[in-house]
Amino acid sequence: MGKLTKNQKAVVAKVDSAKMYKLAEACQLVKEVSFTKFDASVELHVNLGVDPRKANQMIRGVVTLPYGTGKTKRVLVLCTPSVMAKVGAIGRILGPRGLMPNPKTGTVTMDVASAVKEVKAGKIDFKVDKTGIVHAAIGKVSFPAENILGNANELLSAILKLKPATLKGTYLQAVSICSTMSPGIHVDIKTIGSAE
Repeated sequence: MGKLTKNQKAVVAKVDSAKMYKLAEACQLVKEVSFTKFDASVELHVNLGVDPRKANQMIRGVVTLPYGTGKTKRVLVLCTPSVMAKVGAIGRILGPRGLMPNPKTGTVTMDVASAVKEVKAGKIDFKVDKTGIVHAAIGKVSFPAENILGNANELLSAILKLKPATLKGTYLQAVSICSTMSPGIHVDIKTIGSAE
């Protein structure tokens, strides 16, 4: 292993990789260990005890973060659901980029104005990957720690509501929070849902 930089040494001194932090504590700490020269994104990673290969355990949902994502969204509106047949022709291009309209995520609707407003306000969609982990950006390092905590709690409560009824075993296995180019901070699952 090479030499640690000054910033890496500061991170190692602040983050105990063996410790489980309270969610509020982790939201504060993620701000302190970000040394990028840009406004880094804050991400939440949730390891679930599901098998995404089974249709009834595919966790997917939409949540509007109360404090937004910190990113400016550009929205393209295709006026009515009746144009979906034409959009399907370019699905191979839009799909892999996560841009394909989908009624399950609320992007195919007759209420265009509210759909655009929700997306601009911080509506994100999330789904479990093939290893059983949900990855989602929940804000920026420049956000106050309380806003990061509020967004994290909103996403976690949405994930908890989607627990499959047929699931045996532990649903929420591990949670960590990190910023761009910073180490993950392990969150104590027992503190999720509490104000601590």
